[in-house]
Amino acid sequence: MNRRENLKLLFTGSLGTGLMLTGCSPEEQALPTNALLTGGTKGYRTDEERQRDQELLSETFFTEDEMKKLDVLVDIIIPKDSESPSATEVKVPEFMEFIVKDMPHFQTPMRGGLMWLDYEADEKFGKPFLELSNDQVIEIVELVAWPDKAAPEYSGAVKWFNMLRDLTCSGYFSTEAGWKYIDYRGNQPNVWDGVPQEVMDKHGFKLPEKYVPLYLKPEERGIVAQWDDEGNLIG
Repeated sequence: MNRRENLKLLFTGSLGTGLMLTGCSPEEQALPTNALLTGGTKGYRTDEERQRDQELLSETFFTEDEMKKLDVLVDIIIPKDSESPSATEVKVPEFMEFIVKDMPHFQTPMRGGLMWLDYEADEKFGKPFLELSNDQVIEIVELVAWPDKAAPEYSGAVKWFNMLRDLTCSGYFSTEAGWKYIDYRGNQPNVWDGVPQEVMDKHGFKLPEKYVPLYLKPEERGIVAQWDDEGNLIG
């Protein structure tokens, strides 16, 4: 199973119900460009809601080092490949910056988890997390990325990494690139051209010829149906 199929299963399963936010709409163009991934900028907004968005966007929670750690981690969770951009390319860390300000209950566990990275890096390699090699970073991530395999002493870090992973996917799949990646198309107009012939044949039915020309055709989608005084469709 390739990465695309794995992500589809993840997205349509438990994570699908946990997607918290959506992207920016054209009517919100007055907001700063880094509002792209903020949850409160789509749909109808009151003046108070827009004002709150602006206030949150004007504040800073994560330090520069914390943002660098997030850059590393989210690109491990969703790296760039031949079909899609990486998590940092669609500004997932900026999404998280907004979320922890909009939902303060994320602040303490998120900051605690980022601090744990330095503690574990120092314990294992004698230097801060951001100074580790790629292989050393992966070694630390592997300690908490697989809940069923993690040692009991890492249970708290596992919960944090699960939260980080959920936020990464929430941010990624609330962007146009994320929608395209899983081929999400939303509601689209369809054309009813009758019960499939193989189904009709299976059950021994045949459509009366008089109804064949009455089915909706794509080229006639905009034509309003006409009915006679007795309620019969006439065209």
